Amino acid sequence: MIIKSVILSGGSGTRLWPASRENHPKQLLPLTSERSLLQETAVRLDDFAGGEVDRRPLVVTNEEYRFIIAEQLRQIGVRSPQIVLEPFGRNTAPALTLAALAALEEGDPVLLVMPADHVITDLAAFQQAIAQGSSLAADGMLVTFGIVPDRAETGYGYIRAGQAIGGGRELAEFVEKPDVDTAQRYLESGEYFWNSGIFMMKASVWLRAIERFRADIAEACRAAYDGRKPDADFIRLEQGAFERCPSDSIDYAVMERLANAPEAGKGVVVPMSAGWSDVGAWDALWAVSGKDEAGNAGRGEVLFEGCRNTLVHANDRLVAAVGCEDMIVVETPDAVMVAHKDRTQDVKKVVARLKAEGRSLTQSHRKVYRPWGWYDSIDEGERFQVKRIVVNPGAKLSLQMHHHRAEHWIVVKGTAEVTNGERVFLLAENESTYIPLGHTHRLANPGKVPLEIIEVQSGSYLGEDDIVRFEDTYGRSSN
Repeated sequence: MIIKSVILSGGSGTRLWPASRENHPKQLLPLTSERSLLQETAVRLDDFAGGEVDRRPLVVTNEEYRFIIAEQLRQIGVRSPQIVLEPFGRNTAPALTLAALAALEEGDPVLLVMPADHVITDLAAFQQAIAQGSSLAADGMLVTFGIVPDRAETGYGYIRAGQAIGGGRELAEFVEKPDVDTAQRYLESGEYFWNSGIFMMKASVWLRAIERFRADIAEACRAAYDGRKPDADFIRLEQGAFERCPSDSIDYAVMERLANAPEAGKGVVVPMSAGWSDVGAWDALWAVSGKDEAGNAGRGEVLFEGCRNTLVHANDRLVAAVGCEDMIVVETPDAVMVAHKDRTQDVKKVVARLKAEGRSLTQSHRKVYRPWGWYDSIDEGERFQVKRIVVNPGAKLSLQMHHHRAEHWIVVKGTAEVTNGERVFLLAENESTYIPLGHTHRLANPGKVPLEIIEVQSGSYLGEDDIVRFEDTYGRSSN
């Protein structure tokens, strides 16, 4: 039996702002290592000895993240991943249904369904639990993994387990987040586990169950998948059909109904104690991070002086923390957040206020990733903007024109192929060119090293929506 990873990467959480933004959420960030949470999830079954693993993960995500997900997978050596693009967010049950339909194209593997934004610190324990779960899933059971609780946590949903079955326990029920007294009772009983959101089952078993309980979801997903259009590594769904798909979670749509409908499949909980966290807030990241003898955790260029139990996450500059205790400090190029460790859930209130004020700080970072590379808006003022642009080897921007701005390009590294009106020419390091307002133009990197330029824009309007695209390698329409 082959195990295939299904990675659900559609969320855009607000509780890890300002590091996480809607267009660059936490799963794309390197929070616990040099790899992003997505990359850590994709390699979680490397060196797995409990069965045969399909090395091509199946990722379900949305249009906005498609290129950076493909690039991050390429960086860790994943070749030809399958990336299903949802035109609308419809929760995890439709996402898994689409993944199961795609997986059945190549057989009937056991699907290991993982959110892209979780942390696992004990990989050996994780893989041991997966080996137990895979044998149960191969026998036709629907498996969920329950995290063995080590405290009376009120921030997680729970799973109640019944009698032992194989390497797990019967799935009795899912329960919502409890109050403190109830959580303490759950902890003492030994019958309750935290709901990890990780599942295993054969693709055909999931489809049979979703058709039994939510035929409307199954029908909409089949129609959307049948109307798909392959696009390189991406699978584009038929938009109209998927728009009609109801939204529901794996838990609500199927798993919690199994106890009353044994003909649809057997629900099983496999206990797991593997240093799991859903990193739902900054204090949760502190809890799973490596710490010094005073309980401080730092990422980036950080200095601690007389601090205790403090997390500092530095992205762009040196951050020196002096005399801080139980604090969270997060630095990015365009925003800094400081919070007490007991108040990190309130970060979402800051995000809500910024949204209400129409601030773009909730949407994107100063550094923005594109399919051809990235750009960083390093300075701006009235009628001008300065960007640092890096173009990957062999990549090119769209053939485009601007109505309201002119541009100056200066090559600082690599070789640029420039289309400027009717002319096409090369620019070497320390050479420059001027793109007049209204001129058709394109920037490309014909070399084997990244191309880096400084772009100075000037004009009456400098927004990213002032682009008329005439030709685009990446299937983007003109804004």
